[in-house]
Amino acid sequence: MTHDRRVLVHDDKAALIASVATRFITKMADILHEQGHAHVVLTGGTVGTGVLEAINASPDRDTVDWAKIDFWWGDERWVPRAHADRNEVQARAALLDHIDIPGANVHSFPASDEGLELDAAADRYAAELKSKAAPDSLVPQFDVTFLGVGPDGHIASLFPHMQGIRENDLTVIAVLNSPKPPPERLSLTRWVLNSSERIWLVVSGPDKASALGLALAGASRDEVPVAGIRGRHYTDFFVDGEAAAEVPENLIASPQ
Repeated sequence: MTHDRRVLVHDDKAALIASVATRFITKMADILHEQGHAHVVLTGGTVGTGVLEAINASPDRDTVDWAKIDFWWGDERWVPRAHADRNEVQARAALLDHIDIPGANVHSFPASDEGLELDAAADRYAAELKSKAAPDSLVPQFDVTFLGVGPDGHIASLFPHMQGIRENDLTVIAVLNSPKPPPERLSLTRWVLNSSERIWLVVSGPDKASALGLALAGASRDEVPVAGIRGRHYTDFFVDGEAAAEVPENLIASPQ
């Protein structure tokens, strides 16, 4: 059963990043104690990468047994493997290259310089997801999925009024005409994101306030894609004061 969405407001971007990093370390320790392994979906962007940097800088970083976590991405830009715009490259520099984790546990999307067409790259990532799933599932059981939110309300590479936000069958899609450069991308689909036990949306800045307010006030997912995001059990919006400016007051909880 899906729980109601919660909005936890922090004073500023720095406090937001620090809080989410601390919460993630604690949650991973709890999950690994309970079930022995975890699957985590990462996001890109300044705030998402900032959280990973804060995790890496934490004195509690190595209380987590990183070898028992598989990392995935919600989306990726279709650029060469070493390109600085790849979410993978940013995540490796921020955290993954600094922790003791087997390479096989890091599931990056294919890159544009590896000989695949975009559709074939989507199929390959879908196959990798299925290889780690239960026999009756297409994807692993994601324990925590991080998402950012664009000023237009997009999540991963699922944009307003585009077919991707309406996809209900595929697990991974090729995005050919993203309104945000680069135009070609790969993305998990909405239903896959929503299969996560916990979705943590980490949002900062005044340019996100309108989309966030609309989503939480009941906008359609076609108009504001983040409105269609709900985890299986928990959907938490970790935001700073600027991003929360248009959030309905009754939805705001105190940071815990």
